[in-house]
Amino acid sequence: MKTGRAATSSKNRQCSTCGAAAKLTPQAEEHLCSNCLTIVEQLRKSPDSLQKLLQIAGCPDFSYRPNKQIEQELPDVLDAVRFRTSDSDRNTWYVSVSELEGNPVEIFASTAFDRDQHLQSRISNLTTITRLISLILRHIFMGERLTLEKTLTQLYRSSRQPDDLPAMLGKILANYSKKKPVDLDRDPATTP
Repeated sequence: MKTGRAATSSKNRQCSTCGAAAKLTPQAEEHLCSNCLTIVEQLRKSPDSLQKLLQIAGCPDFSYRPNKQIEQELPDVLDAVRFRTSDSDRNTWYVSVSELEGNPVEIFASTAFDRDQHLQSRISNLTTITRLISLILRHIFMGERLTLEKTLTQLYRSSRQPDDLPAMLGKILANYSKKKPVDLDRDPATTP
């Protein structure tokens, strides 16, 4: 007699998910044990419960994407929106957000006073923030893979003065890179 579930196989094989040897139920071209089938049925009822289960299992950083994104290349030309804003010191800043299919994929910030030595440290830090945010936005909306090497590149490109914050962070994180550490004190044009 069949119920709402697919008929249970009388053959003991291994569960496609956990590998348990038990009676299995066919599900979407897979064969699941009763424990895994219960989880699948719960996820069908409440897809949001996956994040909670992952957190309980100690996997809070797992990135679940219902629709798999394929990494895209950033086009040469993008639409952008520019915003003018002021900081607490009344400095005027211009923030440009580049969009791809209506989604933000890059953010840039600049000021008319970027030659002012007083602002160099703040501009360097702001450049670092916007470069790393852009990297994250491309990951979210374009499926770009995040790597330590890409992070180091963005830190290196953000540095404006020797031993500023981006350079300092880059030097430290370069110790964890599988590739040769980036020499942040050298000009990228002369780096082999």
